[in-house]
Amino acid sequence: MTVLPYQYVVLRCVPRVDREEFVNVGVVLYSQSADFLAVAHRVDRDRLQALAADLDIESVTRSLATLSDVCRGETGGGRPDLGAPGRRFGWLSAPRSTVIQPGPVHSGLTDDPAATLADLLARLVG
Repeated sequence: MTVLPYQYVVLRCVPRVDREEFVNVGVVLYSQSADFLAVAHRVDRDRLQALAADLDIESVTRSLATLSDVCRGETGGGRPDLGAPGRRFGWLSAPRSTVIQPGPVHSGLTDDPAATLADLLARLVG
């Protein structure tokens, strides 16, 4: 079994930046050693509506889909052309003041990045 280092960020939905309240909605995991970059997300409409009744859930879903596109290296339509997975992870993990924001970068070790991503999604997003 080969153990590989990885980094990840939790994606947060922050409906009102001034209140600093958020709901975790996804995880981006990057392992340079495994040549692995992927995002997994899950939108809990009830939790988001409880936090911000007027939140446009479809807009949140579209934003997460765009982040998934960037993760896969898709370009055009306003998506950045970043090339290598490491550059895409850097862009995905960079602080921003939009409704979908990345948390701090964390790291770990894994022998299966895809399984670790699924585990992080289950534990941190629900």
